[in-house]
Amino acid sequence: MNPLQSFLSAGTFAVAGASRDRSKYGNQVFLALVGSGRRVYPLNPTAGEVEGHAAFGTLAQLPVIPESLSIVTPPSITRQVIEQAIALGVKNVWMQPGAEDEQASSAARKAGLNVIDDGSCILVLLARESPHRRS
Repeated sequence: MNPLQSFLSAGTFAVAGASRDRSKYGNQVFLALVGSGRRVYPLNPTAGEVEGHAAFGTLAQLPVIPESLSIVTPPSITRQVIEQAIALGVKNVWMQPGAEDEQASSAARKAGLNVIDDGSCILVLLARESPHRRS
């Protein structure tokens, strides 16, 4: 299975940087994953909820450890999120365009995580999926 398939075939997801602001990329990524029928948790330390879903401040506060984590944060925050992901056993991370950080990528790969950090966009990939894939 290729890295993208591994990421998308997970049973649980989280979006670090999920936003309440619909003009923000973090909101769009969260809504796209939810809209595809996936079980998704928003991570935002300052929002109580995102699009009607309870938001969590950290990965450790989630009710489950997500298999896949989409990261839509500034690189300095990405490093912190990756540290948490490694410590908790997240399997797949996708640093969305602008969230990439060489130090975080290196640490995640060294820890054995499936890392997507090549500038590809999850929104593009989800738009290509069959709308009936996760019915």
